[in-house]
Amino acid sequence: MSKFPMPGTPVRGSKSGKPLMAIFDLLGRSWTIGILWHLSDGGDATFGELQQRCEAISPTVLTKRLSELQQGGLIERTDHGYSATSLGQELFEMLAPIGEWSREWASKINPDL
Repeated sequence: MSKFPMPGTPVRGSKSGKPLMAIFDLLGRSWTIGILWHLSDGGDATFGELQQRCEAISPTVLTKRLSELQQGGLIERTDHGYSATSLGQELFEMLAPIGEWSREWASKINPDL
């Protein structure tokens, strides 16, 4: 079981746990960006709604990622389920241009897309 990538402690790719490497470790885990994307772009969601939005995610993985995202301060539990925090929303807004860039990149390396 992987532990939460705490800045200042060893994480994937960094023995010193540089903050950038810690957030990349967290975001590189399966479904992490997808969950953040769905909560930031689609609004609050219950566990079941989020599981539907994420299509094939297992309940075990969803539970683990929700816990990690909460520990990282990127999402929170609300009366209506889960919601992106202001920090999570800010991260989502920084990732959106990378999403746009990735579509251009994909069309250049795979014109059939």
